[in-house]
Amino acid sequence: MQGLPYWRLSSFYFFYFAFVGALTPYWSLYLKSLEFSAFQIGVLMSLLQVARIFGPNLWGWLADHGGRRVVVVQFAALLSLLCYLGVFAGTSFAWLFSVMLLMSMFWSGSLPLVEAITLDHLGDSSEGYGRIRLWGSIGFILAVIGLGYVLDFAPVSNLLWIILGLKVGVLLFSRRIPEPLFVPHQSDHLPVWNIIRRPEVAALLLACFLMAAAHGVYYTFYTIYLVDHGYSRSAVGWLWALGVICEVLVFLYMPRLTAVFGLRTIFMASFMLAALRFLMIGWGVDWLWLVLLAQTLHAASFGAYHASAVALIHRYFRGRHQAQGQGLYTSVSFGLGGTMGGLLSGYAWESLGPGWSFSMSALFAGLGLVVLAWQRCWNIP
Repeated sequence: MQGLPYWRLSSFYFFYFAFVGALTPYWSLYLKSLEFSAFQIGVLMSLLQVARIFGPNLWGWLADHGGRRVVVVQFAALLSLLCYLGVFAGTSFAWLFSVMLLMSMFWSGSLPLVEAITLDHLGDSSEGYGRIRLWGSIGFILAVIGLGYVLDFAPVSNLLWIILGLKVGVLLFSRRIPEPLFVPHQSDHLPVWNIIRRPEVAALLLACFLMAAAHGVYYTFYTIYLVDHGYSRSAVGWLWALGVICEVLVFLYMPRLTAVFGLRTIFMASFMLAALRFLMIGWGVDWLWLVLLAQTLHAASFGAYHASAVALIHRYFRGRHQAQGQGLYTSVSFGLGGTMGGLLSGYAWESLGPGWSFSMSALFAGLGLVVLAWQRCWNIP
């Protein structure tokens, strides 16, 4: 597309999700090496989601009212990097709690704003979002596979330095993002609450909350679960990567899938397949073929789900409400839902065991499907 800063946007996504690929699967192993309990690990990992409750709304409001979204992204990336340096200064639970919370408050603000910036640059061609976002998935894949091999032979403490390098990359490439032209919308004068209280928007946000909660056990304990069942860390890295490779394929073919099935059908199917996936992980970990099959379903439980959710939010929140809309999506789903899922995962893991913990995840995804089925009044092609 002429005038689209494709590589500048893609480079930011690459480093941002390479950081996620290093942190999400392996940070729990670092915390375990510090001899924290499962509940403490669940609490610390949930801080990444707790910050998403407040951070995206705050940064989204600031960006929409200040009119300089890229500057806010750069400021948030810088402060997140500075806060992360605290992990080198101590290893107590209280210290890491403070460091991770502060880092996450700034880190959580970047992505929703970049999502809004990307969609603004795309304009009426929002179906091209997946072809930019897929570079984030590629960054995640390279990080998760590479670190799997590194941590098979090197102390897990090396993870701290690798993450530092990736956060520096996020900061540097945030400075390459161009500010899009602002296009006013007829609803700009209305409060954002007028959009949120629409039944179809409320149902969408509730379903997103439940889907994020469903992933709490997966993002907190999946790596530990596989390692405890005899999988090497390099094998774990490949399993994480398999899911994201399937996610990339969905991003590539999302315009074609949307044209054939429609956003609403794709969105609802992602919840049904997510429930199936978590049951397969919870009760089939000793069968490699079942674990592999479950990972391919990441294409649905995250890839198709996220691409659909971002597109739907963009349709409802227009003009000066775009950054707030993407921030609200992040806050309600990854923030509130992710926090609840993460906290419940620590409790369920110790009291119910892995199988029933992943069954709880399947239940959340099933409830999301019920919400969407109940809200039948959407008029979405």
